[in-house]
Amino acid sequence: MDNTNDLRLAVLIDADNIPYHNIKGMLEEVAKYGNPTFKRIYGDWTKPTVTGWKAVLLDYAITPIQQYSYTSGKNATDSAMIIDAMDILYTGRVDGFCLVSSDSDFTRLATRLREAGMRVIGLGERKTPSAFRAACDKFIYLEILQDREKKSGTDKPKSAREKVKGISKADKELIDLLSTSIDDIADEDGWAYLGELGNLLLKKQPDFDARNYGFNKLVQLIKSFPNFEIDIRESGKKTGKLVYVRTV
Repeated sequence: MDNTNDLRLAVLIDADNIPYHNIKGMLEEVAKYGNPTFKRIYGDWTKPTVTGWKAVLLDYAITPIQQYSYTSGKNATDSAMIIDAMDILYTGRVDGFCLVSSDSDFTRLATRLREAGMRVIGLGERKTPSAFRAACDKFIYLEILQDREKKSGTDKPKSAREKVKGISKADKELIDLLSTSIDDIADEDGWAYLGELGNLLLKKQPDFDARNYGFNKLVQLIKSFPNFEIDIRESGKKTGKLVYVRTV
C-alpha cells in the first residue's frame, strides 16, 4: 500500500445502501489511506430504515445530510451525494474521496473524480456491481471488516492450512494473476518488489485484497502457494526490510 496517510479525504456515505453496524471498522479502514477531512452521510432521516445510523453519528462526528424521497421507489440521496462530491472537488481542499455505497449509480462519479486527479476508494458489500468497483482506485468489501471484528473477539484465528482451503477454488485464477503481474515488473533475474506488485495488482483489479482470501498481508497470501519464492533483503536502513518475489 502507498504511504498516503497525509491525504485529505472526503468520506461520503450512502445511508440507504450501507448498514450502520460496521461504522467503526469502516472509519478505521479509511484512516489507513488518509485523514477524513469531510465525513457526511446522506439519507431520508424521517424514515425508520436509517434509525440505526442516528445512534452512531455523534460518536463518529459524521454530519447527516437530509434528502427527502420525493418519489416513491426512487433513491433521492444519490443525487445529493453526487452534487456534494462535485462541490467538495471544486473547493480544492481534499486529495481524494471515500465513497461508501454498494450502488452502481456512483460509477460515473468515481470515474469523474479520478479524471480530476482524485484518489477514489470505494467501500461496499460484495454485491456491489463490477462497474463501480472497477471505477475506483481501490475497492474494499465490508465483509472483510466484519470478519476482522469477529477475529478480534473470542474466535480463534484460522490456521494457515484452513486459509489455503478457503482459496482452493480460486487457485488457478489467482495464481495466474500473481504470476503475470510479477512477470510484468520483474527484473532480469525474475524478482519483483512486493510493494510495486501490490500497486500493480490494484491497478489491474481494484477489489484485490489479500483479506478476501483469509490473509492479512499480500506476502502471507503469496507464501501459501508453492509457485512463488520470497526473498527478504536488507534495505540499507536501520529499520525495515525489502521483500521480493518471483515465480518458481
